[in-house]
Amino acid sequence: MSPDQKKEAWAEDRTDWAEDRTVLANERTFASWLRTGMGALAVAVGLTAIFGKADAAFAPARLVASVFVVSALVVFWTARDKALSARKSLDKHAVSPMRRRAITTITVLMMLGALGTGILLWIV
Repeated sequence: MSPDQKKEAWAEDRTDWAEDRTVLANERTFASWLRTGMGALAVAVGLTAIFGKADAAFAPARLVASVFVVSALVVFWTARDKALSARKSLDKHAVSPMRRRAITTITVLMMLGALGTGILLWIV
């Protein structure tokens, strides 16, 4: 193998490694989006904890908490869309990315949890 061929092969390997790092970064970003959604849910629960002892007619606290629940739902679905679009555009080499079904399953479970939290905020 000539020196030029070695350089070219090494450059291709570096590109492949960079694409693999991008696949892993996409998964970390997905997890970060999920944490952001969980933060919105925590604010919703915190609001009801603070104002939960108030008069039952004090629905504004529940309404504001519901805004954070809806925000969490939007964040979860956006995370899914972003993760799937980035996954589709990348070539995988040595790294196997999270499967589409896994991303969707995690998203749906997080959304069900957020909906359950929202329902509990209004029932309790």
